[in-house]
Amino acid sequence: MELHLKDKVAVVTGASKGIGLAVVEAMSREGVRVVAGSRNSTPELDALRDTYDVTVVQVDLSTAEGAETLVRHATEQHHRIDILVNNLGAGEPRNGFLEIDDAEWRRIFDLTFFSAVRTSRAALPHLMRADGAAIVNISSINARLPFPMVVDYSAAKAALTNLNKSLSEEFAPRGVRVNAISPGPVRTPFWTAPGGFADATAAAAGTTAQEALDVVVPQSMGISTGRITEPHEVADLALFLASPLAANITGTEILIDGGQTKTL
Repeated sequence: MELHLKDKVAVVTGASKGIGLAVVEAMSREGVRVVAGSRNSTPELDALRDTYDVTVVQVDLSTAEGAETLVRHATEQHHRIDILVNNLGAGEPRNGFLEIDDAEWRRIFDLTFFSAVRTSRAALPHLMRADGAAIVNISSINARLPFPMVVDYSAAKAALTNLNKSLSEEFAPRGVRVNAISPGPVRTPFWTAPGGFADATAAAAGTTAQEALDVVVPQSMGISTGRITEPHEVADLALFLASPLAANITGTEILIDGGQTKTL
C-alpha cells in the first residue's frame, strides 16, 4: 500500500530501541527523512543511519533544552517538520506506591509525559507550516488499566492520553492531526531488559523470562490473540496514522493489545 510519505520529515523520540527504533526503521523504508532523538545511540540505530536518511541526535529529552535541540537539528537540516512521534517513556517494576519518592515521580513524568509536552511545544510552530502534518503519541493501555506495579508510569501515560485529546482539539483546525496509540505488552526492552517486567513476572510465576512473555503474560492478562505485540506492529500503525491515508483521523486513541482491554 502506498502511504505517500516519501521525503516527509519526521522527528522520533526515544528512537534507539524498542518501538522507537521500529518506527525509525519503518519510516525510513517508506522514504521518510528521520531525525531520531535519543540520549544514547545503539548499533541498531547506527545501522539505520548508515543505510537510510536518518540523523541521530543524542539529547536528553527529559529536559526542555533537549527537546529544543532535537527540533532545531531537524529544522536546520531539513527546513521543516511534517511528523512528530512522541515515543519516549520509562517505567520499571514497583513493589507498590509507598516505595516511590518524589524524585522518581519527577523522573518518570519528565521522561514519559513532559518529553512529549516539550517536544510538541518546540515542533508545533513548524508542523503548522507543513502540509498535512501529524503527531503520533505512543501511550499505553496502562493509561486506562493502571496496575500498582507501574503506578507512576500509568499516571504519566494517562496524562499523555489526555494531552493527546487536548492537542487534537486545538490544532486540527490549524492543519495538525494528533492521535495516540496505546499498546499492551510489547516485546521491547521495557519487558525484556534484565530486571525488567519479564523477569519480575517470571520470578512470581516460577518460570523463565521467555516463558513469561510467551505464555504467562498472554494468559494472565487475558490477551485474546494469545501473544504479546511485536514492535513492528506498533510502528506500522504509527505509519498509517502519520500518512495522508489517515487524513480525517484525529483525536483518537487506538489500542493494539491483542484484545486485552475488554471494555467498550
